[in-house]
Amino acid sequence: MFDPSLTRAERLAVLATYAASILILGFLVLPIVTIIPLSFTHDSILSYPVERWSLRWYKVLWENPIWGEVLKNSLVIAVASTIVATALGTLASIGLTRRHCPAPGLLTAFLLTPMIVPVIITGVASYFFYTKLGLTNSFTGMILAHSILGTPFVVITVTATLQGFDQNQRRAAYSLGARPWFAFTTVIMPQIAPGILSGALFAFITSFDEVIVALFIAGTEQYTLPRQMFSGIRENLDPTIAAVATVMITVSIVILALAQYATARGQKNG
Repeated sequence: MFDPSLTRAERLAVLATYAASILILGFLVLPIVTIIPLSFTHDSILSYPVERWSLRWYKVLWENPIWGEVLKNSLVIAVASTIVATALGTLASIGLTRRHCPAPGLLTAFLLTPMIVPVIITGVASYFFYTKLGLTNSFTGMILAHSILGTPFVVITVTATLQGFDQNQRRAAYSLGARPWFAFTTVIMPQIAPGILSGALFAFITSFDEVIVALFIAGTEQYTLPRQMFSGIRENLDPTIAAVATVMITVSIVILALAQYATARGQKNG
Protein backbone atom coordinates (compact mmCIF):
# COMPACT_ATOMS: atom_id res chain seq x y z
CA MET A 1 0.00 0.00 0.00
CA PHE A 2 2.83 2.36 0.89
CA ASP A 3 6.11 3.06 -0.79
CA PRO A 4 8.82 1.47 1.39
CA SER A 5 10.90 4.61 1.05
CA LEU A 6 8.31 6.72 2.87
CA THR A 7 8.99 7.80 6.40
CA ARG A 8 6.51 7.33 9.24
CA ALA A 9 5.44 10.96 9.02
CA GLU A 10 4.91 10.71 5.26
CA ARG A 11 2.78 7.58 5.70
CA LEU A 12 0.64 9.35 8.28
CA ALA A 13 0.25 12.25 5.83
CA VAL A 14 -0.91 9.84 3.12
CA LEU A 15 -3.45 8.26 5.50
CA ALA A 16 -4.69 11.71 6.53
CA THR A 17 -5.10 12.64 2.86
CA TYR A 18 -7.12 9.48 2.19
CA ALA A 19 -9.31 10.12 5.24
CA ALA A 20 -9.92 13.74 4.28
CA SER A 21 -10.79 12.69 0.71
CA ILE A 22 -13.30 10.11 1.97
CA LEU A 23 -14.93 12.65 4.30
CA ILE A 24 -15.19 15.27 1.56
CA LEU A 25 -16.60 12.71 -0.87
CA GLY A 26 -19.19 11.65 1.68
CA PHE A 27 -20.11 15.28 2.38
CA LEU A 28 -20.69 15.90 -1.33
CA VAL A 29 -22.32 12.62 -2.34
CA LEU A 30 -24.37 11.35 0.62
CA PRO A 31 -27.13 14.02 0.37
CA ILE A 32 -27.66 12.96 -3.26
CA VAL A 33 -27.41 9.23 -2.65
CA THR A 34 -30.05 9.28 0.11
CA ILE A 35 -32.79 9.68 -2.51
CA ILE A 36 -31.97 6.32 -4.12
CA PRO A 37 -33.29 4.01 -1.35
CA LEU A 38 -36.47 6.09 -1.14
CA SER A 39 -37.23 5.31 -4.78
CA PHE A 40 -37.61 1.63 -3.87
CA THR A 41 -40.23 2.14 -1.17
CA HIS A 42 -43.69 0.63 -1.55
CA ASP A 43 -45.36 3.32 0.52
CA SER A 44 -46.87 6.52 -0.85
CA ILE A 45 -45.03 8.66 1.67
CA LEU A 46 -41.28 9.17 1.46
CA SER A 47 -39.67 8.53 4.82
CA TYR A 48 -36.83 6.69 6.49
CA PRO A 49 -36.50 3.87 7.33
CA VAL A 50 -37.95 2.15 4.27
CA GLU A 51 -40.26 -0.56 5.61
CA ARG A 52 -41.37 -2.26 2.39
CA TRP A 53 -39.18 -2.46 -0.70
CA SER A 54 -40.57 -2.68 -4.23
CA LEU A 55 -40.27 -1.38 -7.80
CA ARG A 56 -43.76 0.11 -7.62
CA TRP A 57 -42.78 3.66 -8.52
CA TYR A 58 -40.52 2.58 -11.36
CA LYS A 59 -43.51 0.73 -12.78
CA VAL A 60 -45.64 3.87 -12.40
CA LEU A 61 -42.89 5.86 -14.09
CA TRP A 62 -42.77 3.41 -16.97
CA GLU A 63 -46.54 3.31 -17.48
CA ASN A 64 -47.25 7.05 -17.11
CA PRO A 65 -47.21 8.64 -20.61
CA ILE A 66 -46.44 12.09 -19.18
CA TRP A 67 -43.02 11.01 -17.97
CA GLY A 68 -42.29 9.37 -21.31
CA GLU A 69 -43.18 12.58 -23.13
CA VAL A 70 -41.02 14.82 -20.96
CA LEU A 71 -38.14 12.34 -21.23
CA LYS A 72 -38.41 12.53 -25.01
CA ASN A 73 -38.40 16.33 -24.82
CA SER A 74 -35.32 16.28 -22.59
CA LEU A 75 -33.43 13.99 -24.94
CA VAL A 76 -34.36 15.97 -28.06
CA ILE A 77 -33.39 19.30 -26.48
CA ALA A 78 -30.21 17.91 -24.90
CA VAL A 79 -28.98 16.26 -28.10
CA ALA A 80 -29.75 19.28 -30.28
CA SER A 81 -28.21 21.77 -27.84
CA THR A 82 -25.15 19.53 -27.47
CA ILE A 83 -24.60 19.57 -31.23
CA VAL A 84 -24.89 23.36 -31.35
CA ALA A 85 -22.72 23.89 -28.25
CA THR A 86 -20.06 21.48 -29.48
CA ALA A 87 -19.83 23.16 -32.87
CA LEU A 88 -19.67 26.68 -31.42
CA GLY A 89 -17.32 25.75 -28.59
CA THR A 90 -14.91 23.91 -30.89
CA LEU A 91 -14.76 26.77 -33.36
CA ALA A 92 -14.25 29.26 -30.54
CA SER A 93 -11.45 27.14 -29.05
CA ILE A 94 -9.65 26.93 -32.39
CA GLY A 95 -9.80 30.70 -32.72
CA LEU A 96 -8.62 31.27 -29.14
CA THR A 97 -5.54 29.07 -29.59
CA ARG A 98 -4.42 30.73 -32.83
CA ARG A 99 -1.25 32.77 -32.53
CA HIS A 100 -2.80 35.97 -33.87
CA CYS A 101 -5.91 35.85 -31.66
CA PRO A 102 -6.35 39.30 -30.03
CA ALA A 103 -6.76 39.25 -26.22
CA PRO A 104 -7.43 35.51 -25.86
CA GLY A 105 -7.71 35.78 -22.08
CA LEU A 106 -10.43 38.42 -22.29
CA LEU A 107 -12.31 36.52 -24.97
CA THR A 108 -12.12 33.31 -22.95
CA ALA A 109 -13.51 35.07 -19.88
CA PHE A 110 -16.33 36.45 -22.01
CA LEU A 111 -17.16 33.01 -23.43
CA LEU A 112 -17.20 31.49 -19.95
CA THR A 113 -19.66 34.09 -18.64
CA PRO A 114 -22.70 31.77 -18.86
CA MET A 115 -20.91 29.36 -16.54
CA ILE A 116 -19.98 32.07 -14.03
CA VAL A 117 -23.15 34.12 -13.67
CA PRO A 118 -26.12 32.63 -11.76
CA VAL A 119 -28.35 30.54 -14.01
CA ILE A 120 -31.41 32.54 -13.01
CA ILE A 121 -29.83 35.62 -14.60
CA THR A 122 -29.33 33.67 -17.80
CA GLY A 123 -32.93 32.49 -17.60
CA VAL A 124 -34.37 35.99 -17.13
CA ALA A 125 -32.15 37.47 -19.84
CA SER A 126 -33.02 34.66 -22.25
CA TYR A 127 -36.71 35.12 -21.56
CA PHE A 128 -36.73 38.84 -22.43
CA PHE A 129 -34.42 38.36 -25.42
CA TYR A 130 -36.32 35.41 -26.90
CA THR A 131 -39.69 37.04 -26.24
CA LYS A 132 -38.75 39.75 -28.73
CA LEU A 133 -37.86 37.07 -31.26
CA GLY A 134 -40.95 34.97 -30.59
CA LEU A 135 -38.87 31.99 -29.43
CA THR A 136 -40.37 31.48 -25.98
CA ASN A 137 -42.59 28.40 -25.56
CA SER A 138 -40.70 26.70 -28.39
CA PHE A 139 -38.13 23.96 -28.83
CA THR A 140 -35.90 26.36 -30.74
CA GLY A 141 -35.75 28.74 -27.80
CA MET A 142 -35.00 25.91 -25.38
CA ILE A 143 -32.24 24.51 -27.61
CA LEU A 144 -30.60 27.90 -28.05
CA ALA A 145 -30.79 28.69 -24.33
CA HIS A 146 -29.31 25.33 -23.36
CA SER A 147 -26.61 25.78 -26.01
CA ILE A 148 -25.53 28.95 -24.24
CA LEU A 149 -25.11 27.01 -21.00
CA GLY A 150 -23.26 24.11 -22.62
CA THR A 151 -20.82 26.01 -24.84
CA PRO A 152 -18.43 27.08 -22.02
CA PHE A 153 -17.81 23.43 -21.09
CA VAL A 154 -16.82 22.66 -24.67
CA VAL A 155 -14.56 25.73 -24.78
CA ILE A 156 -12.74 24.63 -21.62
CA THR A 157 -12.12 21.02 -22.65
CA VAL A 158 -11.26 21.67 -26.30
CA THR A 159 -8.99 24.62 -25.49
CA ALA A 160 -7.14 22.49 -22.95
CA THR A 161 -6.71 19.76 -25.56
CA LEU A 162 -5.50 22.21 -28.20
CA GLN A 163 -2.85 23.56 -25.82
CA GLY A 164 -0.97 20.30 -26.32
CA PHE A 165 -1.51 20.14 -30.06
CA ASP A 166 1.55 20.70 -32.23
CA GLN A 167 0.57 23.50 -34.61
CA ASN A 168 3.42 22.51 -36.91
CA GLN A 169 1.30 19.56 -38.04
CA ARG A 170 -1.38 21.93 -39.28
CA ARG A 171 1.21 24.07 -41.06
CA ALA A 172 2.72 20.96 -42.62
CA ALA A 173 -0.69 19.96 -43.95
CA TYR A 174 -1.14 23.43 -45.46
CA SER A 175 2.32 23.29 -47.04
CA LEU A 176 1.39 20.01 -48.70
CA GLY A 177 -1.65 21.61 -50.32
CA ALA A 178 -4.38 20.59 -47.86
CA ARG A 179 -7.33 22.94 -47.63
CA PRO A 180 -8.26 24.23 -44.13
CA TRP A 181 -11.31 21.97 -43.78
CA PHE A 182 -9.41 18.89 -44.98
CA ALA A 183 -6.53 19.68 -42.64
CA PHE A 184 -8.93 20.09 -39.72
CA THR A 185 -10.81 16.84 -40.32
CA THR A 186 -7.73 14.69 -41.02
CA VAL A 187 -5.01 16.24 -38.85
CA ILE A 188 -6.51 18.29 -36.01
CA MET A 189 -9.85 16.58 -35.41
CA PRO A 190 -8.53 13.05 -34.67
CA GLN A 191 -6.13 14.40 -32.05
CA ILE A 192 -8.57 16.69 -30.23
CA ALA A 193 -11.53 14.29 -30.51
CA PRO A 194 -11.30 13.21 -26.84
CA GLY A 195 -11.55 16.83 -25.74
CA ILE A 196 -14.49 17.47 -28.05
CA LEU A 197 -16.26 14.34 -26.80
CA SER A 198 -15.64 15.28 -23.19
CA GLY A 199 -17.02 18.78 -23.74
CA ALA A 200 -20.03 17.39 -25.60
CA LEU A 201 -20.84 15.04 -22.72
CA PHE A 202 -20.65 17.89 -20.22
CA ALA A 203 -22.87 20.01 -22.47
CA PHE A 204 -25.37 17.15 -22.71
CA ILE A 205 -25.59 16.61 -18.97
CA THR A 206 -25.88 20.38 -18.40
CA SER A 207 -28.89 20.52 -20.71
CA PHE A 208 -30.41 17.26 -19.47
CA ASP A 209 -30.32 18.40 -15.81
CA GLU A 210 -31.23 22.07 -16.34
CA VAL A 211 -34.46 23.42 -14.82
CA ILE A 212 -34.09 27.18 -14.19
CA VAL A 213 -34.00 28.26 -17.85
CA ALA A 214 -36.84 25.84 -18.60
CA LEU A 215 -39.01 27.67 -16.06
CA PHE A 216 -38.70 30.84 -18.15
CA ILE A 217 -38.54 29.52 -21.71
CA ALA A 218 -40.48 26.26 -21.87
CA GLY A 219 -44.19 26.03 -22.60
CA THR A 220 -46.40 23.09 -21.71
CA GLU A 221 -45.29 21.24 -24.83
CA GLN A 222 -41.59 21.73 -24.05
CA TYR A 223 -41.63 20.41 -20.47
CA THR A 224 -38.40 18.58 -19.72
CA LEU A 225 -37.75 15.92 -17.09
CA PRO A 226 -36.36 18.35 -14.47
CA ARG A 227 -39.18 20.82 -15.21
CA GLN A 228 -41.80 18.13 -14.66
CA MET A 229 -40.06 17.09 -11.43
CA PHE A 230 -40.13 20.69 -10.22
CA SER A 231 -43.86 20.90 -10.89
CA GLY A 232 -44.42 17.62 -9.05
CA ILE A 233 -42.48 18.79 -6.00
CA ARG A 234 -44.55 21.98 -5.82
CA GLU A 235 -47.82 20.06 -5.76
CA ASN A 236 -46.89 17.06 -3.58
CA LEU A 237 -43.83 14.92 -2.92
CA ASP A 238 -44.72 12.08 -5.27
CA PRO A 239 -42.50 8.99 -4.75
CA THR A 240 -42.33 8.75 -8.55
CA ILE A 241 -40.05 11.80 -8.41
CA ALA A 242 -37.59 9.77 -6.32
CA ALA A 243 -37.56 7.13 -9.06
CA VAL A 244 -36.99 9.79 -11.72
CA ALA A 245 -34.21 11.33 -9.62
CA THR A 246 -32.52 7.95 -9.30
CA VAL A 247 -32.64 7.45 -13.07
CA MET A 248 -31.18 10.91 -13.65
CA ILE A 249 -28.42 10.32 -11.09
CA THR A 250 -27.51 7.07 -12.83
CA VAL A 251 -27.48 8.73 -16.26
CA SER A 252 -25.36 11.62 -14.94
CA ILE A 253 -22.82 9.27 -13.36
CA VAL A 254 -22.49 7.24 -16.55
CA ILE A 255 -22.04 10.34 -18.70
CA LEU A 256 -19.52 11.90 -16.31
CA ALA A 257 -17.60 8.62 -16.25
CA LEU A 258 -17.48 8.66 -20.04
CA ALA A 259 -16.30 12.27 -19.97
CA GLN A 260 -13.56 11.38 -17.50
CA TYR A 261 -12.52 8.46 -19.68
CA ALA A 262 -12.39 10.71 -22.75
CA THR A 263 -10.31 13.28 -20.86
CA ALA A 264 -7.87 10.66 -19.58
CA ARG A 265 -7.54 9.19 -23.05
CA GLY A 266 -6.85 12.62 -24.51
CA GLN A 267 -4.12 13.27 -21.91
CA LYS A 268 -2.61 9.86 -22.61
CA ASN A 269 -2.54 10.50 -26.34
CA GLY A 270 -1.10 13.94 -25.76
